[in-house]
Amino acid sequence: MARWENGAGVLYGAASGIPVEIAASYRARGRGLLGRDGIEGALLLTPASGVHTFRMRFAIDVAYLSRDFTVLAVRTMRPGRLGLPRLRARHVLEAEAGAMARWGLRPGLRLGVEPRR
Repeated sequence: MARWENGAGVLYGAASGIPVEIAASYRARGRGLLGRDGIEGALLLTPASGVHTFRMRFAIDVAYLSRDFTVLAVRTMRPGRLGLPRLRARHVLEAEAGAMARWGLRPGLRLGVEPRR
């Protein structure tokens, strides 16, 4: 997909059918998970290569994804942290801390995202 749009979708790969919210606009990416108490599923920031957790209310798992949605790295970040941008990362996937381990996300795994229209 060459052009992403904000909206809902489904994440495939490790666990199938995980609900994902796509944040493709500058405003949606900037807002991210700020002001929320949690998230059902995951949030895909695209394009993005790094994130921060300033003013966040909960710890998150962060997966850095390449252009073809291969997982480059997975990290857990507590609130108030700055994650350094990842070389080769084109997308960032965020979820509540512990979710990605439950889903089996690990470096080298290739994911897929299907937007819901």
